[in-house]
Amino acid sequence: MSSPAAGTPSTAPPSGPETVKPEGDAVNVREVRWTKAEPVSGGRKVRLTWWSGVAPCTVLDRVSVKETAKNVTITLYEGSSPKARDMSCIMIAVEKTTTVDLDKALGKRKLVDGAKR
Repeated sequence: MSSPAAGTPSTAPPSGPETVKPEGDAVNVREVRWTKAEPVSGGRKVRLTWWSGVAPCTVLDRVSVKETAKNVTITLYEGSSPKARDMSCIMIAVEKTTTVDLDKALGKRKLVDGAKR
């Protein structure tokens, strides 16, 4: 069996969600539902996963975290990067992930998606 030549693009799917960080300058910003929230670092952080579009047409603008004694409500906000102004955007789903810090460990508090209102 022959192996692909060096430099040949792979057709294998990515090994997991694309890690992104909030950019803070998106336009046409809207709330986006996350599909998974997983406590990490002993519950001091939460890793969120969601389906999105391709950057720069769809980017993470910011993440809002509201903590109470019973709940931690996390809301993702996405929009378009100003760099996408004169671009054609393909419509393809991309799984993305980001990790947010909590003021105190999650403990027994419930994780709530702020976009599910």
